[in-house]
Amino acid sequence: MTRRALVTGASRGIGAAIAHALAQQGHQVAVHYRSGEEEARAVTTALPGTGHVTVQGDLGADQAGQVVSEAVEKLGGLDVLVNNAGVYFHHPITTTSFEEWQQAWRRTVELNLFGPADLAWHAVRHMTTGGRIINVGSRGAYRGEPDAPAYGAAKAGLHAMTQSLAQSLAPQGIAVAGVAPGFVRTGMVTDLLASPEGELIRAQSPFGRVAEPEEVAAAVAWLTTENALWASGTIIDVNGASHLR
Repeated sequence: MTRRALVTGASRGIGAAIAHALAQQGHQVAVHYRSGEEEARAVTTALPGTGHVTVQGDLGADQAGQVVSEAVEKLGGLDVLVNNAGVYFHHPITTTSFEEWQQAWRRTVELNLFGPADLAWHAVRHMTTGGRIINVGSRGAYRGEPDAPAYGAAKAGLHAMTQSLAQSLAPQGIAVAGVAPGFVRTGMVTDLLASPEGELIRAQSPFGRVAEPEEVAAAVAWLTTENALWASGTIIDVNGASHLR
């Protein structure tokens, strides 16, 4: 039986890699995007298998229900939700104005925590036994994010939500888990990694490099499998030993 998956923020980067990994496993995938329609359609077209679709919505504008409903309608149901979409704003407390500080906190928490919470609420109403919710968190939830404290706080909240939902949804046969990546090479950080700061970033891991999106996607894909049921409640560190806990 074909399983149906919704991956948020899947028009590029980690989300696109997750969509590809799930499609390789045989999932029909709904590729969510907010504004990158052309990129999302290119990702969808390139996925292995058939039956993949795109869905649009601003998860910070109370459109989570709309996104889930569209995915369910186009896919014919929903078995897997991957909460990958998120934002990162640079807002160190000593150099950011109070107005910018407030805006960064509100927008970050809205998209990185409230959005996944709303999506999960809507998604579980379409899931049956064997359903999966996978949340993409961050090592920043554990080690801190001094230049983006709202990001670290929201991801910590996402990890805590993961564990709470794992307990509350287990009686329905739905497993909930997460991954906590470190620095990942995506198109958005190409210039940064090519700068002198790139060497310091790569040196954070004893492997001397940053992660590839496919490495994070592989962990997410495993968590959707039947054999990963007993990992419910787990947050898997995918950071190349750059932060140990």
